[in-house]
Amino acid sequence: MNTKTWPTLDHPALRVGCAGWGIPPQHAALFPPDGSHLERYARLFGTVEINSSFYRPHQHKTYARWAATVPESFRFWVKISGEITHKHRLAGCSIALLRFLEEISGLDSKLGGILIQLPPSLQLDPVTAHSFFTLLRQHYSGAAACEPRHASWFSMAGENLLKDFKLARVAADPARFPTAGVPGGWNGFCYYRLHGTPQIYYSSYSPEYLEQLSITLQNSSSPAWCIFDNTARGAAAANAIAVINRIRLTAP
Repeated sequence: MNTKTWPTLDHPALRVGCAGWGIPPQHAALFPPDGSHLERYARLFGTVEINSSFYRPHQHKTYARWAATVPESFRFWVKISGEITHKHRLAGCSIALLRFLEEISGLDSKLGGILIQLPPSLQLDPVTAHSFFTLLRQHYSGAAACEPRHASWFSMAGENLLKDFKLARVAADPARFPTAGVPGGWNGFCYYRLHGTPQIYYSSYSPEYLEQLSITLQNSSSPAWCIFDNTARGAAAANAIAVINRIRLTAP
């Protein structure tokens, strides 16, 4: 029997995970040895961000199967379909949105929230955005985070719009604008997405960065979610585990 103690983080108001539950071969020894990739991942982390939903739909039964695979306390964040954000650009997308919400309802109580990542070219159009967020909130009352990537969203108008609809603004790294690297919008929770610096999706973060990040997360006045998206060379898993270990060692 394997008696190794795995560095789980038992802290419901602070969850650290990765974009996807793939297990990089070079870091396989960091994970429990038995089960599917999702089962092994979920014994180590308390959350995951599903990015594949941006590119293609998944059936309700697929989400339900994933939910049945993980512990009761585990939570999935799901990236909203690119058909909604990038093809329709938030306009005239009611059918696509309702289909997406029906699909992810398969996660039931294990749905942590929805990530809405906007195209870098999508400027803030208050009328279109207000209409879309109204539609979203008519059919979905759960947690949602928005990752705008155009400067116009980082205005008072953008901030107020997100607050009005209880949408947290993602704190992203690398930050396209100074305020993009810190949480914004609704302050009911924080959502960090770390894509890797200096080479986005590829670079591993330095020990110094991870140390400061762990301090920031622990000092958050709101529940915090932290997702490592620097998965291209497998750095995300090692970085996330390093943060979890730091938090565990310094927790009161």
